[in-house]
Amino acid sequence: MKALTWQGKRDVRVDEVEDPRIEEPTDAIIRVTSSAICGSDLHLYELLGPFLDRGDILGHEPMGEVVEVGSEVAELAVGDRVVIPFNISCGHCFMCRRGLQSQCETTQVREYGSGAALFGYTKLYGQVPGGQAEYLRVPLADYNHVRVGRELPDDRYLYLSDILPTAWQGVEYAQVPEGGTLAVLGLGPVGQLASRIGVHRGYRVLAVDPVPERRAMAERHGILTYDLTDTIVDELRDLTEGRGADSVVDAVGLEAHGAPGVKFAQQAVGLLPDAVARVALDKAGVDRLTAVYAAIDAVRRGGTVSLSGVYAGDADVLPMKTMFDKQLSLRMGQCNVKRWIDDLLPLVEDPADPIGVMDLATHHAPLEDAPGLYSTFQRKEDGCIKVVLNP
Repeated sequence: MKALTWQGKRDVRVDEVEDPRIEEPTDAIIRVTSSAICGSDLHLYELLGPFLDRGDILGHEPMGEVVEVGSEVAELAVGDRVVIPFNISCGHCFMCRRGLQSQCETTQVREYGSGAALFGYTKLYGQVPGGQAEYLRVPLADYNHVRVGRELPDDRYLYLSDILPTAWQGVEYAQVPEGGTLAVLGLGPVGQLASRIGVHRGYRVLAVDPVPERRAMAERHGILTYDLTDTIVDELRDLTEGRGADSVVDAVGLEAHGAPGVKFAQQAVGLLPDAVARVALDKAGVDRLTAVYAAIDAVRRGGTVSLSGVYAGDADVLPMKTMFDKQLSLRMGQCNVKRWIDDLLPLVEDPADPIGVMDLATHHAPLEDAPGLYSTFQRKEDGCIKVVLNP
């Protein structure tokens, strides 16, 4: 089959690789019909190479049709149309029963002290072949799927694999009071959806992003948008009676604009031999925290900061004095996809499309075009906000 493989920093290629096969009786194989490029895939493209091997298959936002099931799979049949959550979980362990599927004790990657295994996302998360490919093996398939109907196009359902539940969880964790103000930092795909969810719930949403095309898309959905300027925190305070927003969602993550010194350090680590770089990233890694710092400054006293953007540094420095003095709550974590599906499935199937899932993908392309689109997406060129690949 054809699959997108990692070959090195900013080097991904479509190669011919072996078809996946049933390895455990609880596996299923799907033929992938759509697979998106996620913003967190760009961290693999740029920074996390020491945790990848050449030839690793990327991608964790797939959907498709079941073509084969293992002997112990009872909930799926050949021909079923399914979305595949990006985290791999069992559904019955201590964590899964508490709605913490991203911490599944059956698939935790204990070698690296990580949570549940993820599709297509480095040794840190199990090095499981990903879904930017023609076919995908789905472990623990009875639980790791969302069965959907056939009447609606893939784009209605595809974002259930990751970014829509991630955005939903981000807003849930933000604990916005009824009728309150939610600030969203970053208008990539997760920020777009988090902002729309905020509007859907009746919040006043103020969103910040430096890219005009991203702001224009958000404005179509009733979101007030602002450029990323040196005075943006002051602007947000001025819009909220000097207090700051009730809640802030950071949908940016570890490669935020700014912090040139940290950016240099991240790039320098990437030049080390992989074995050394893995230790450096795992124990002394630092992130570009400008978005986190802005969120802490922009939220009101007693408010909540919710981190949906991916962070990976274990040596990050947070302004603890300010956080303590402002009496802030901080929530974060990988999304627990299956926890939110019952809330989200009716919204994506609603003819009115209240979250606007049909107004997100800016680029649809065959799998062969993926390498160029990784570069386009990373550089924020050609109005690129969300890429959907159709193998």
